[in-house]
Amino acid sequence: MKQFKRIFKYLAGYRGNIGSYFLFIVLSIVFSMVSLAMLAPFLQLLFGIEKLTLVEPEFSFSAKGLLAYMRYVISTLITEKGPESALAFICGIIITSVFFKNVFLYLSYRVLAPMRNGVMTKLRGDLYEKVLKLPIGFFTEQRKGDLISRMSNDANEVEWSVMMALEALIKEPLTILVYLVMMIIISPQLSLFLFVFLPVAAFIIGRVSRSLKKQSTDAQEKNGLVISILDETLSGIRVIKAFTAEKLLGQRFHQMNVELNHIRNRINFRKDMASPLSEFLGVMVLSGVLWFGGRMVLGGSENIGGLTPDGFITYILFFTQIINPSKSLSSAYYNTRRGSAAIERIEEILNAPVVVEEKANPVMLSSFEKSIEFKNVSFAYNDTVVLNNINLVLEKGKTIALVGSSGSGKSTLADLVPRFHDVTSGEILVDGINIKEYSLNSLRQFMGIVTQEPILFNDTIASNIALSKPEASPAEIESAATIANAHHFIVQKENGYQENIGDRGSKLSGGERQRVTIARAVLKNPPILILDEATSSLDTESERLVQDAINHLMQERTSLVIAHRLSTVRHANEILVLQKGNIVERGTHDELVNKNGFYKRLVDMQEVK
Repeated sequence: MKQFKRIFKYLAGYRGNIGSYFLFIVLSIVFSMVSLAMLAPFLQLLFGIEKLTLVEPEFSFSAKGLLAYMRYVISTLITEKGPESALAFICGIIITSVFFKNVFLYLSYRVLAPMRNGVMTKLRGDLYEKVLKLPIGFFTEQRKGDLISRMSNDANEVEWSVMMALEALIKEPLTILVYLVMMIIISPQLSLFLFVFLPVAAFIIGRVSRSLKKQSTDAQEKNGLVISILDETLSGIRVIKAFTAEKLLGQRFHQMNVELNHIRNRINFRKDMASPLSEFLGVMVLSGVLWFGGRMVLGGSENIGGLTPDGFITYILFFTQIINPSKSLSSAYYNTRRGSAAIERIEEILNAPVVVEEKANPVMLSSFEKSIEFKNVSFAYNDTVVLNNINLVLEKGKTIALVGSSGSGKSTLADLVPRFHDVTSGEILVDGINIKEYSLNSLRQFMGIVTQEPILFNDTIASNIALSKPEASPAEIESAATIANAHHFIVQKENGYQENIGDRGSKLSGGERQRVTIARAVLKNPPILILDEATSSLDTESERLVQDAINHLMQERTSLVIAHRLSTVRHANEILVLQKGNIVERGTHDELVNKNGFYKRLVDMQEVK
């Protein structure tokens, strides 16, 4: 049960619900037993099989005392008002007890439902919160489809397999236990015979379900791959059609889908075996009880085993009441085996290390006054050195440009400033203080980031611009859009700023999407800007509009600019040329051109005049 540690932790907050649930279940079982216990002995009185009890016994709240007193009441009714009145009384008692049994059963469900839903709400909330906290590097190693599968399908599996099973794991054992106690009271010898066979049945069920966990893990992994292929297909549908790769992707999807189908069939074959197998084993045990108990009654062994014919009938009735709970319990056990695999996959996310952690009592960055400084900064990822001994100072109001070939470490260097990653060695200082000392929120509040790929959400244009400032007024949003050269195209939309831009901004052109992200940065009004190749994927006209917007945005701000197109950074205060994680050249545009080195070759290739 170690896998369910987190579930039990969540359940600890519902102690009152758990207590009420136990109470209602016990009362439901008690009233169920009353309706069964009434039948055999009182019908024997009614039909004259057993002598009437005409002397009032001493009343007590024990099971034996209550039963004796009810015999006296039935006997009195038979003698005074006739058998029909007694029969009506017995029927009334049974109806009343069944009514209260179901009332308390319903109340137990009313108590359990909020508890079950609350636990799942907390689990999904913790999952999402952890995803928001995980470092950028975590997502580069994971398939997005697999993460979605863990947060949706695995969470649903936990809800329907584990939480529903927990209900059975509380209710059914309690039901079985209460009935077994009453059966022991009726006949200890017959119950001893029963206890020999029940563990054998439990062992057989356990053996059959042993492989369910592994099969469930395989099924969840395959399901994650299916979702990943679907996500890649939806994202790259243009490329798939352009390269006529429908057949290739279709074969890949169908192969995974068929494999998933086979695994799920094997799981269902074993899961569906639980109920019939437990019922068959239950009937075998019942047959043994009938044979052994019947011999005790027929052999006149009442004095030895304390078992009378009416007691034997009651014993059999009680035993039949533990067959269905046993079936439910075996099904619940199968489900927990399936659900434990889903929990383990979820726990891999919840227990993933947050390598970028905030100090317990961080410093709040209230203003940016001097500079950002890299001191002997190195960064390695999975033992691969990405940056090596970087030293630079970006003074307030200045612009530093990073250029170099793909994979040289430019984007990684920029990602270290907002602490998307933490340095492996060295330190980064903002106004002389290590950025690890600052709270993450206050540090990032001072930064605006515009990336090569515009990241937009399926919402209105206004909501995307106001991402970092939800309380912004329409006038502020419009002003930011105007500075970003976006206002003109926005007002031409049917709904203006309230136009929904679709998934990832698919209803906008590349240049329009980029200008919306620039407007978002303008509205935030950060003193520090990080521009990661913001114009590299645009056509000439869009690039000019976006570059004009960037120039407006960079005015009087401290900027760290990554560029492939060197024409956009020739006016930077300093240009750093990176190659394989090292700064190989640094200086202004003119100084680097005059050096006739790596930067000059880049300039010649792009024909920057």
